Amino acid sequence: MTAKSALELISVTKLYGETVAVESIDHKFTPGSYSCLLGPSGCGKSSTLRMIAGHETVSAGDIILGGANVTDLPPAARGTAMMFQNYALFPHLSVIDNVAFSQKMRGIARPARLAHAGELLDLVDMADYADRFPGQLSGGQQQRVALARALTNRPSVLLLDEPLSALDPFLRIRMRLELKRLQRELGISFIHVTHSQDEALALADSIIVMNGGRIEQAGSPRDVFNAPRTEFVARFIGGHNVVRAASGALAIRADRIEILRETGPSARRAVVRDVEFLGSTVNIALDAEQAGDLTATIPDGVFFSRPIEIGETVYAAWRAEDAHPLAG
Repeated sequence: MTAKSALELISVTKLYGETVAVESIDHKFTPGSYSCLLGPSGCGKSSTLRMIAGHETVSAGDIILGGANVTDLPPAARGTAMMFQNYALFPHLSVIDNVAFSQKMRGIARPARLAHAGELLDLVDMADYADRFPGQLSGGQQQRVALARALTNRPSVLLLDEPLSALDPFLRIRMRLELKRLQRELGISFIHVTHSQDEALALADSIIVMNGGRIEQAGSPRDVFNAPRTEFVARFIGGHNVVRAASGALAIRADRIEILRETGPSARRAVVRDVEFLGSTVNIALDAEQAGDLTATIPDGVFFSRPIEIGETVYAAWRAEDAHPLAG
């Protein structure tokens, strides 16, 4: 971790006319970490990333990188690099010339820039495709080339805008592992925008959940998942039930709800509305009357040892320590 990649947002705001896309957000990114900006469409995460990159102007506030205020600097002068969702490769250039393009624009001699581009292609396992053109590559291969190109000028922070969204599910998981490996090997900060909870939980050292242009919660994946602060985070991060109680709203992890055949202390009567087999687990949707709609996640072995049928009356129970209070 280096001070060069220390990034801080101070009261950063983005307006599009009278529309507030990002509202006065503050956040310090840990140098050398993998951070995910997570949230639904329109929450401000992509606008935030583009302001860090310099591709959007900042309406108010400051962006500090490596101790310097870069708020008004052009993208090329910031020490960041951005990998775009559509990869933006030049179709008429070979793979190696795509990777070397920015150094060509800087006047680096061809032998030197091609040698550097070759090293980056080797890093992303694409050296054997150096002479091919983008149209001859699969989506996953194009992504690797775009990643190598983004690393050409040795950025201190790499910005990734929904980099896995165009890939099929199998390749998406494989590329998650590749991105995390590269981040560890390079030791630079990655900031990754996604709307996928699974992606953020799998990749990030730190998750920043955004909602309505604001940061709703930030922390480690484990902290955000186990201790959501608000109803929005509990519902968006997934795997939780939100239950109304006299003391306020409570979040209860779906895998902490026990389904009983007979009533017991604090058990809620419920009717099974749906059963969803997910391989190693089974999700059971319940209509729990006063507690509302609940989902219980149980191991497949437990379920199939005594299957529960749709329409069956059961009882939902949980330990008091598994009910996490929510703010607001």
